[in-house]
Amino acid sequence: MKIAFLDVKTIGEVPNLSQFEQFGEFKVYQTTSKDQTAERIHDCEVVITNKVILDTSVLKQAKSLRLICISATGTNNVDLEYCRENNIVVKNAADYSTKSVAQSTFNSLFYLIHQTSYYDQYVKSYQYANSDIFTHIHHNFWELNGKKFGIIGLGNIGKEVAQLATAFGAEVVYHSTSGKNTNQTYKRIDLDELLESCDVISIHAPLNENTKNLIGEKELEKVQSHAVLINMGRGGIIDESALANALNENKIGGAALDVLEKEPIEQNHPLLSVKHPEKLFISPHNAWTSIEARTKLIDIVIQHLADYANNT
Repeated sequence: MKIAFLDVKTIGEVPNLSQFEQFGEFKVYQTTSKDQTAERIHDCEVVITNKVILDTSVLKQAKSLRLICISATGTNNVDLEYCRENNIVVKNAADYSTKSVAQSTFNSLFYLIHQTSYYDQYVKSYQYANSDIFTHIHHNFWELNGKKFGIIGLGNIGKEVAQLATAFGAEVVYHSTSGKNTNQTYKRIDLDELLESCDVISIHAPLNENTKNLIGEKELEKVQSHAVLINMGRGGIIDESALANALNENKIGGAALDVLEKEPIEQNHPLLSVKHPEKLFISPHNAWTSIEARTKLIDIVIQHLADYANNT
């Protein structure tokens, strides 16, 4: 069979990528633009995509296509209705990055509350070498022990974060954006109470009608001035212009984002010119990308392809 991976650059170097070759002719493209998609899939039986859009206009030109493997959890880049009507199987991947995102959540949190960048540069700029005392205390940092840790979205990742926060001695509470989560381990509270009472607010929810612009100017007014807001869910949950204003006006203690409403970030984005950049940590949507998570992701896609091959 002919197989094409349309945007392998989004996965990076993983040790198991060559295993696709056992199934047939395997073509790899680092990236694929909208104008290139139809040509690259027109004679393929299997297509693997992370973010390349497969809509009706390009799928109609792929007469041999029988399986689409999405190397991600979200399926919004594929026309699922067309696939159902034309007997094209669509498989996504789930629960491959839980550990990676949870670890990245605390990496960004500690970067902010420990002022890691400042203290690292203090030493490397020879200021410590010229100090008259053995220590240096310029920014205070606080412990998670005894603090209130609020989680918005208590799915697999949210629960992993909750366990880690508990291990640090924090009191974990959560808000269910769907209203359906009734986890008995942690206390469920409404959004306003979470925003007003928590020292850390960590978002691990999907983007949908319940979460679009969930945290805007009005909500940020309720956050404590020392609190840290983290978004590891999806861009669009936080109003980013309102967040920039809140940081500029010292209304919150800090913010860490791995996701943005538009990615890559725009050059004129207000978050790139905040007055207090030390209060902001932005990573390029890579919280999910531990080598273990990416390897597991490809293992899942390989299994989808193996299942398909065994049934045809």
